[in-house]
Amino acid sequence: MTEEERRRLATDTDDGLLLIISGPSGVGKTTITRGVERSIAGSVFSVSATTREPTDADVEGVDYHFVDAAAFDKLIAHDDLLEMANVFGKRYGTPRAWVEEQLARGRLVILEIDVEGARQVKAKMPEAFGVFIMPPSEDVLLRRLRGRKRESEEHIQKRFAEARREMEQAESLGIYDVILVNDDLEHTIANAIRLVTDARQGIRASGRI
Repeated sequence: MTEEERRRLATDTDDGLLLIISGPSGVGKTTITRGVERSIAGSVFSVSATTREPTDADVEGVDYHFVDAAAFDKLIAHDDLLEMANVFGKRYGTPRAWVEEQLARGRLVILEIDVEGARQVKAKMPEAFGVFIMPPSEDVLLRRLRGRKRESEEHIQKRFAEARREMEQAESLGIYDVILVNDDLEHTIANAIRLVTDARQGIRASGRI
């Protein structure tokens, strides 16, 4: 028996897949992502490393891996991040080693990230399966943003402008395998589960669905 065979667990399989899910604010991507996670055995969410301070509600290794600036710099220097972003002066990134370990065990590793993050990941792991969640129309998205009743009209318009930019990028960059239109939430979740299940078996769909 090889060392690799001895390290394998009884639950390990050979159908690991890195799944990228993106979409503009208000499109329902988190609900869809959770639906995929609950329905597909062996699904795990990637936990980002961050330089921000933990809050009282944060759990190390569950919400984030909390590191200082020097440790984050070291991750960058060693090319140990699949993607990274700077948000309000705090840095966030996806550790490569943990993702690769989970993929080797046959897990479905889920990254819910923005278009720029997806672009970075695809450059390093082109075999990742990318799904962008799109609203049926811009008017529908604007109604959904207003329907949440969380923000002022000014903030809604800023989110809407950012959403339009993201959607244009997603279609022009060519980094997503599938553009999945969320016209009916339950139907879209079922579609996402089917697409991901097929992708793990080597059947990869493409285009707008």
